[in-house]
This record gives sequence, structure tokens and C-alpha cells, in this order.
Amino acid sequence: MSVNPITSATNSVTAAIQRAAQATGVDFDYLLGQAKVESGLRANAHARTSSASGLYQFIDQSWLSVVKKHGAQHGLGWAADAIQQSSSGRMTVSDPATRQAILQMRNDPAIASMMAAEYASDNQDALQSSLGRATTGTDLYMAHFLGLGGARSFLKTMAANPSASGAALFPAAAAANRNVFYEGNGAPRTLASIYQHFADKLGSAASAVSGAAGTVMQAATDSASSLEALAMADGSTVIPGLGESASSAATWAENTLAALNGGARAAASDASSLIRPTPATAKLAYLMLASLGA
Repeated sequence: MSVNPITSATNSVTAAIQRAAQATGVDFDYLLGQAKVESGLRANAHARTSSASGLYQFIDQSWLSVVKKHGAQHGLGWAADAIQQSSSGRMTVSDPATRQAILQMRNDPAIASMMAAEYASDNQDALQSSLGRATTGTDLYMAHFLGLGGARSFLKTMAANPSASGAALFPAAAAANRNVFYEGNGAPRTLASIYQHFADKLGSAASAVSGAAGTVMQAATDSASSLEALAMADGSTVIPGLGESASSAATWAENTLAALNGGARAAASDASSLIRPTPATAKLAYLMLASLGA
């Protein structure tokens, strides 16, 4: 069996993001673009200059906070219960091993995607209430980048004075992210320029990954009639609703390839999130895998 590890990993991550988007109602393209910008879709990415880790580069405190708030509704009650908030607002976990286990979950694409989607949903509600308008994906990314309070200040100031200096408004963030707040010649970027910078990055990242994923799904759909012919050729009955099941079968096949590529450990950890195929979908997915030379 020959599996491309890069393609399989990307497909597995994309499928996890899709499930999170469907579960929370947060825009898929935003979540996909954010993951591409933050980690290059690498689930085990680690920052060099901070505690940020995983697909969405959550720092320790942000991760503990979102797991405390949303973990229980996604089967992580044990983690949510273990996290306590101090009088100063800091999130703590008394047992070091448990704390490490909770932080390590940032490197699980399914969990990281779901928590990122919940975090974005919270920020969306808060920003819409504060700004009095619908939010964009770039608005949500500003909340991820600057925190909710920072995003409110950024967006309100930009609405009133788009040519204001971002570095002047956020000196600490500018010192840590010069490439965001300053042009290549050292000139400070305006708020409007910073906002457009992120809009462009999110848009191009989502388009690139969505395009690749769309090509795979389209190929699966386009080959449906050929796969039906294969089904008849091996003596089995025609698969009913083949066109409708092609998408589900492709997703199931991609997840299966990713699990197989990761070995027994990956298969065990991902088993609960794999789509449970109907007999027709399972048959079609099997034929897809066979046709791909897996």
C-alpha cells in the first residue's frame, strides 16, 4: 500500500476542520485559512518565541481557557473539570501530568479545530454585539491575533481613522510582530493596511488549500460512473445513490488513508472521529482506495 504522507496528513486536517465548521456554524474557509496562516496545516507546529502550539497556535492560557469553557460539550469534561481559574483570572491545573495532557491536545487536529471554531464563535458573537454589524473572517482573525479587547479597539479605531498607525496603538504587539506592523522599509503600517494584510493572507491560504481539496473531491465525483462499473464488474449489485454517496465515500477514504499512514496509534486515536459508512458508502470507498493504488 502506497500512501503520500503529506497529502494524507493534509486531507485528515482538512476533514477535521470541516467537521468543526459544521458543528459550530463557523465559516469553513476562515478556519482553513487561519490554520494555514498559523501553522501551515501542521498539527504539531510549535512557535519559537512563545508557548504557542498546534494547528491554531494556541498559547497555554488561551488553550486552557477555551477547553475550560467548551471542553465538556465535546467529551472533554475531565479536562474542563481539571482547569481552575485563579482570582487574577489565570487558568491553572494542579496536577502537572494532567496539565501537560491537556496542553498536548493542541496537537490533535480534531480537538484543536473544534476548540478553534468554538473560540471563533465566541469572538464572533462578542464582536457583532460590540460593533453592531456582521463580522468578517478578518475581524475574527484580529480577535485571534490581538485578543478580543484588542480586536475591538483595532476595529473601532480603524472605522474612525483607518490611516492611524497600528504600532502606535499596539506597541507591544508591534515589537513582537514587526513584519505585521511595519513595511519592509521600516515605515509603520496603517490600521487599514494591517487589516488588508491579514485579509489577503487568509484569502490566499484558504483558496490554495480549498482548491487542492476541491480537486480531490471533484475527481471522486467525476469517477463515480467508473466506480459503479467496477462494482458491477466484480459481480456485486449496483450501488444505489452513487452520486450522493461519492462525497461521503471520498471523505471516509481520505480519513482511512490518514489513519493507516499514521499506524496503529493514529488509527486508535482517530477511530472515534471517522465517519461510519453505510454499506453503499463503504463499498464505494473501498473501490476508491483500490483505484488509487492504496
